[in-house]
Amino acid sequence: MASREQNEGKFGNWEGQPNGGRRYFRDFLGRAGGRARCIKEVDSNETTIRFVQKIYNSTGRLVAVHEKFPVDLGHNKL
Repeated sequence: MASREQNEGKFGNWEGQPNGGRRYFRDFLGRAGGRARCIKEVDSNETTIRFVQKIYNSTGRLVAVHEKFPVDLGHNKL
């Protein structure tokens, strides 16, 4: 389990949640001009609740979602 400081350092961006947890996110540029956004949701104890990767094409349209935690559901193309 990562600490709050580790999550802040790794993701750089976060939003507070009503339950006291946080939603961390970080964007990565893709090789084909699109981007991916990794989102990590944690509770107030910094325990991971959900981790998902969203894939956007070069025009900014969401094209795939990869739910990785709590269960890896693989890529879901939209």
